[in-house]
Amino acid sequence: MSQSTLPYRDAAAVMLLNADNKVFVALRIDNAAEAWQMPQGGLDEGETPQAGMLRELEEETGIPPHLVEIIAEARAPFFYDLPPELVGKVWKGRYRGQRQYWFLARFLGTDEDVNLDTAEPEFRGWRWGEPAELPDMIVPFKRKLYSDVLEEFADYL
Repeated sequence: MSQSTLPYRDAAAVMLLNADNKVFVALRIDNAAEAWQMPQGGLDEGETPQAGMLRELEEETGIPPHLVEIIAEARAPFFYDLPPELVGKVWKGRYRGQRQYWFLARFLGTDEDVNLDTAEPEFRGWRWGEPAELPDMIVPFKRKLYSDVLEEFADYL
């Protein structure tokens, strides 16, 4: 099956802001490169994007939903395609990329509320970054996606 005929995987993602309007970014545990990303992950069967985003955020960062205030939801999903060399390796080769439902949220807790030592750790480090730095911090195939997300939420940043 060619990449162009594969479906997109539904996912939810969050641009989480602290009190200083800096964005939570983390280093993936499965990538040795300095590739940072915002929390995101696939939706479970029947799960709404908002519920999926809150679940993924807690699974990846230890941040519980009561410490998150949703500010905005993107008007439409964003898409990205995997590079051809990753299509057969990621998600058992079933998807060409992701259809991501993005949220902008405020973190109401403190740095001590972040705990990457979760049941199934995905990240090996985290920090607060400047929104404008995001496209340069991510893996190259997601740069346009991150630029689009920044544009979508620009009025709030």
